[in-house]
Amino acid sequence: MTSASQPIIVLVRPQLGENIGKAARAMLNFGLTELRLVAPRDGWPNPSAGPAAAGADIVLDEAKIFETTAEAVADCAHVYASTVRKRGVTKPVVTPEETAREIAGQNGRSAILFGREASGLETEDVALARSIVTVPINPEFGSLNLAQAVILCAYEWSKHVALVQPTLEEQLPPAPQEELDGMIEHLERMLEPRGYFMPEARADATRKTLRTLLTQPGWNHLQVRTLRGVLSSLERERRDQP
Repeated sequence: MTSASQPIIVLVRPQLGENIGKAARAMLNFGLTELRLVAPRDGWPNPSAGPAAAGADIVLDEAKIFETTAEAVADCAHVYASTVRKRGVTKPVVTPEETAREIAGQNGRSAILFGREASGLETEDVALARSIVTVPINPEFGSLNLAQAVILCAYEWSKHVALVQPTLEEQLPPAPQEELDGMIEHLERMLEPRGYFMPEARADATRKTLRTLLTQPGWNHLQVRTLRGVLSSLERERRDQP
């Protein structure tokens, strides 16, 4: 999706530079880059924001400043207010997941509002939104910090864009049956002179049990070679003994 389809993150009257930086970091983690600030308490730029952003400088450098929330969302067709309190305003209530899905499927710019750390959005800010964004939360402790609130929405948005999945550990294919048979035969040769398959009447059953055990893990060829190396080392040690 193009940057024009990404939601704009609007921090309304944020108080601490560190929290602005952490919010920017959360945004960039999930592919969001457009940040707007409404009347930041300590002015802008804020020297405390950079270290907290941990490298999300592109978000901070391009941040736009507005005097009012209305000005910050003037070009947006869809505005969402993130809050756990409705502030007496009756509006549709949606989850971050529903918000992301709506934004991904509609035309026009979209913005998500986040209030200041101490008290959240004011009633006049929520009144500008078409929907309220909230999550199920402990009613006895409904306090998310600013970056946490941003990351909830940014993560849900990321599900609708082609972000790169962190590299998973490479999985080698299972070893060919020939290699697996060789490993088992190798082990059996070592066990035979030690009387492992005694009594003779139980030898076939014991071999079948051993094979079942050794074929369950789904060894790859590197694991088979490693175990064969262990067995060879044990064989050499036995031969070297007087």
